[in-house]
Amino acid sequence: MEPALALASLSILFAGTHVGLATRRVRAALVARLGEWGFLGVFSLVASVAFAAMVHFYATHRLEGGAGPGLGAAGLPRIVLLAAVVAGLVLALGALAPYPGSAYALGNDAVREPRGLERITRHPFLVGVALTAGAHALLAPHLIGTVFSAGLLALALGGAWHQDRKLLARRGHPFAAFLAATSLVPFAAIVSGRQRLVLRELPWGSLAATLPAIVFLRWAHASIFAHGGLWVIAAVVGGAALIMAQDWRIARRRMRRRESAPARPAAAVR
Repeated sequence: MEPALALASLSILFAGTHVGLATRRVRAALVARLGEWGFLGVFSLVASVAFAAMVHFYATHRLEGGAGPGLGAAGLPRIVLLAAVVAGLVLALGALAPYPGSAYALGNDAVREPRGLERITRHPFLVGVALTAGAHALLAPHLIGTVFSAGLLALALGGAWHQDRKLLARRGHPFAAFLAATSLVPFAAIVSGRQRLVLRELPWGSLAATLPAIVFLRWAHASIFAHGGLWVIAAVVGGAALIMAQDWRIARRRMRRRESAPARPAAAVR
């Protein structure tokens, strides 16, 4: 079998379980049985196994099969695509530190005004992944690389759309106002006048920290998928576990604050 076809099947499995388990009906049934954090544990385990299988297959077959677009050989296409990769990495990595305050953070039911990178795009991490993956799909010298990157692109954009629909149904008007004031496409809300760029709100520390990370990734590019993709699997799965643990701690602190807050006195009956 063409390696690209086998990888496409693994990509569909990963995306299907990732989005399918999060659909409203399936998620509600699992939460009712396992609890909120029990569901997140099962979801994370399934996602990790499916992701590891996809990455390992790609890592061990990435130099096999038919040719890909290979648009990064030289010239203007290479410059444009590499610029898209850098922009995507800056967005995705820069969005990690502000994530706990995001409207999309686990355990965060509050919807605040758009802030920082959210003014540029309401999904800075997923849009960053989409930019990086889309550029790599065109840069790939082998078809299997195009399939791998295109799968991540589709999951990032599909995941953004699914999160918006899910939270709109759950939170109603406050989240509808958040959607109306922001855009998925970077800078679209700003250009249309629905939003403005506030430089002081940007996470400059996080954005600056992306630069050495990008330099390191460029230096290690040839060996990123060495050892059957072990480094990629460990970085992504481990990073997701750390974010989930951080969200759990934040959610626990919010719950303790609510429980310890003094009860409001009943309004006097006139």
